[in-house]
Amino acid sequence: MLLSVKNLATHFHAGPGKIARAVDGISFDLEQGKTLALVGESGCGKTQTAFSIMRLIAENGYHPTGEIHFQGQNLFGLNPEEMRGLRGNDIAMIFQEPMTSLNPLFRIGDQLEEPLRQHLKVAKRDSRKRALELLERVGIPDPHKRIDDFPHQLSGGMKQRVMIAMSLACEPKLLIADEPTTALDVTIQAQVLSLMSDLQNQTGMAILLITHDMGIVNQMADDLCIMYGGRVAEYGSREQIFNNMTHPYTQRLFSSIPKLEKSDTLLDTIPGLVPSATEYGEGCRFADRCSEVMDICHERESKVHHITGNHKTVCHLMEKGSGSARKQSRTTDPVPVRKLENTPLIKIRNLKTHFPVRKGVFLRVVDHIRAVDDISLDIPKGATVALVGESGCGKTTLGESILQLVPDARGEVFFDDQNIMNLKGEALKQFRKHMQIVFQDPFGSLQPRMTIERIVGEGLEVHQPLLSPDERSQKISRVLEEVGLSSSILERYPHEFSGGQRQRIAIARALILEPEFLVLDEPTSALDVSVQAQVLNLLKELQSRHTLTYLFISHNLSVVRYMADTVAIMYLGRIVEQAPVEELFMNPRHPYTKSLLESVPDLEIRKPFKPLVGDVPSPLNPPSGCHFHPRCPIYLNEEQGSALAKNCTGQYPEKMGGNHSFVSCHHAAPSAKIQE
Repeated sequence: MLLSVKNLATHFHAGPGKIARAVDGISFDLEQGKTLALVGESGCGKTQTAFSIMRLIAENGYHPTGEIHFQGQNLFGLNPEEMRGLRGNDIAMIFQEPMTSLNPLFRIGDQLEEPLRQHLKVAKRDSRKRALELLERVGIPDPHKRIDDFPHQLSGGMKQRVMIAMSLACEPKLLIADEPTTALDVTIQAQVLSLMSDLQNQTGMAILLITHDMGIVNQMADDLCIMYGGRVAEYGSREQIFNNMTHPYTQRLFSSIPKLEKSDTLLDTIPGLVPSATEYGEGCRFADRCSEVMDICHERESKVHHITGNHKTVCHLMEKGSGSARKQSRTTDPVPVRKLENTPLIKIRNLKTHFPVRKGVFLRVVDHIRAVDDISLDIPKGATVALVGESGCGKTTLGESILQLVPDARGEVFFDDQNIMNLKGEALKQFRKHMQIVFQDPFGSLQPRMTIERIVGEGLEVHQPLLSPDERSQKISRVLEEVGLSSSILERYPHEFSGGQRQRIAIARALILEPEFLVLDEPTSALDVSVQAQVLNLLKELQSRHTLTYLFISHNLSVVRYMADTVAIMYLGRIVEQAPVEELFMNPRHPYTKSLLESVPDLEIRKPFKPLVGDVPSPLNPPSGCHFHPRCPIYLNEEQGSALAKNCTGQYPEKMGGNHSFVSCHHAAPSAKIQE
């Protein structure tokens, strides 16, 4: 056994008389060449388990119980010097956020060479050669150029690949990957996971994968350890757990994920939040959120129940009846009925947002970044149009351009047949109450020094200044109640809330002015799947209640299929395909759309990864002809110099189809060209 964790507890001193029991007695084993997934919501103790293995816990932390054996050696028995020799050499870790893990003051090459010189005592000249080989191995294009770049010059996917290269520099026997794809697009995620899988097959290393994405678990893991409240709720092989989920938490976690099929019911949610590590009671820690709770659940923790083989669970339901916990029979509410209209609320015509690039002493304009490049789009009243694409495609810029938040936007944006691009000054300020935005980061978008009452009511000060204090307070309380929050939180601050609660506050702030149109910019990308389900259900209910119109920006295709009526696929500033949601998912016509769909980890079938080649090119210097051709599977398989290949590199493809369903691709099925 390569790694064996026995009864590990990691506690922290959290103030006078307070102990945070982040990890509270967990055990698991990991064999060489295998992948074990630690699964659970934020706050369940997954990352602290990884830090405990690396012996990197904070100074106020300690281990009251437990042993960690690596290759038969107890890591708690090593002195700091011995542990330092093991860390990065035999055990390596990929951290969750690559931007904060890479030193911004050092070039990529220097950071790659450091573990080689530190652990393997490689000479300077040889370490640079080895660093170039590592960059090439992890798929970084032009490694000779990139090796001298600083981290800020790389995309998110490249930074994550550099982190993988650093962790693999000394060919470790154990790789700990802490949410390695959380901040990445679905295509880059497929590249990173495919790379990890290939390297595991080549080197025989073991992987401890920390994630809450069940699709990734299905594709990568051999064994699963479901964690809740610092303890193991269920443990077993991937097949055992996916075929027979016995713990109610595992069942609810799985059922809260939007599937890649259209659903006519609201998502199954887990009520409440993971309890704080300082507030664990004596009984089952999931009891307050479990629909199958019994009196005994509050009194004491269940013993470990063995199902078959190494499949085990910790649940009192196992003591009743057939020797396996019964599946929870839940009826999910239907999706609220909406009033859909054929007339568009928003009409976008030839919208361009080109940011000037200035150089020289006089800052002359030498070029433009074509973030949004001639887009036309209709958004019907009461409908949800999803905007999908990788980071750098211009999705957020398009949303901000529609709302007139970008001064460089040019073109026409009609709101109920009024061209809002002509509005300036006070007229634009007064119009903003009809259109609002919910930002991607629920913490970064809320002012940390303002109370919730001031944050939510800020728009009222601008647009309804004549309201009395009582009327204002009533409006704020009413909108908080509508998004599922109590008015008792009014005097609290953003840092006192979970990610899901902060996103509800951001939605309340947008709703208080009773807008007709909302831009939702990746509103659930920073949330756990269980909290994501709550927020998506809330957005569906609010849309039905207020006939809201949504522009839903996302790269999560399962969420898009659940939320959207129409999907627009965006690539490098342009829409390359648009269709009703079912038509697009059942019959994607553009190779980019097909690549996006093939990159989504499947919850049902284990299939090989089909990663898309390369990264999104710079909008400052887009490729000639079809912007997608350097990454397009059809073009790359076409004989160079052929008529089709020349077509792809020679001219940008025209739109083919109708106003509501079209594709821009030289290889798409023949159809009538769109009439502008």
